[in-house]
Amino acid sequence: MRIPAAIRASQRSPLLQVVKSAAATIAAWLIAGWVFPAQLPVFAAIAALLVVQPSVNQSLSKALERSIGVIAGVVIAVALGLLFGSPTWIVLLAIVVAMLVAWVFRASPGTGNQVAISAMLVLALGSSSPEYAFARIVETLIGVAIGIVVNALIVPPVLVAPALRDVSLLGREIAASLDRLAVALPEPQTPAQLQELMLEVRLLRPMKDAADASIAAGEESLTLNPRRSTHRAELREMRELLERLSPIVTQTIGMTRAYFDHYDDTIGEEPAVVAIAEQLRRAGHDVRLAVQVAEASPEPETLTSTIPALTAPLVLRPPSSQHWILIGSLMEDLRRIRGELLDED
Repeated sequence: MRIPAAIRASQRSPLLQVVKSAAATIAAWLIAGWVFPAQLPVFAAIAALLVVQPSVNQSLSKALERSIGVIAGVVIAVALGLLFGSPTWIVLLAIVVAMLVAWVFRASPGTGNQVAISAMLVLALGSSSPEYAFARIVETLIGVAIGIVVNALIVPPVLVAPALRDVSLLGREIAASLDRLAVALPEPQTPAQLQELMLEVRLLRPMKDAADASIAAGEESLTLNPRRSTHRAELREMRELLERLSPIVTQTIGMTRAYFDHYDDTIGEEPAVVAIAEQLRRAGHDVRLAVQVAEASPEPETLTSTIPALTAPLVLRPPSSQHWILIGSLMEDLRRIRGELLDED
């Protein structure tokens, strides 16, 4: 029987993240146990485990969420304990009250759950005395602090490599789409080939979204990160490259769609088509070149010259009447692609 996808991630977390979480949990347990030897340091261990996140910025957010949730839950547990004593049903009452309080104050789901869990643990594991409650708050803060320190000091995660990978994949797929259209333009196409062109070019949008998300994750990983100065310029360059490539994605899809919609078997006989196909190949070359520059590749690929190919606008004779819409559309999109690649306003 296959394990449901709902309980499995698409990829494993880095092993380093597991090691850091384990180290923070162990350290929190030992230190909080030394400070409060009379109680098992459960609150400290849970806090440290939850606070170690993929980025330092996320760790601070989780620390705030955890701290507020614990304080609110402990206060609710103490108040209910003083009012009703210690019957077993008070645990269920504490959970309900905690959830309602979180709802009233519009707490996030994580904070709301933490309020209820903390109230339940205080009543189930200890007592409802103010001294016990204060000790659990301090214990939680110890775990939170240790989680932040461990995440910040032990190789803080910097998600620059995934961003560069996704931007590079996007650029190379744009170039491949331009090349495919250049090959298709002068030659007769079957309906299946036209459908294949459309299916492949439509992959550019999710790839662009993935690159955007990767860059955003990289930018977040640098927030409050001691290593941010080393990588900030790289991410800024990737963001600028993505901003140049994003319009080209739209134009490449639009060109392919125009060819799909206005195709007939005589398009290849149009004199302008050969020239446009050559310009598409040159545009693909320049997209690859832009990606290579962003990758800081020491040696260019064999098939990609280091000199931009789109050095001059294309001038054509008027096409025949049945193809002027397609030719005009392709020319306009080529003009826009050229403007993006050459940084022309």
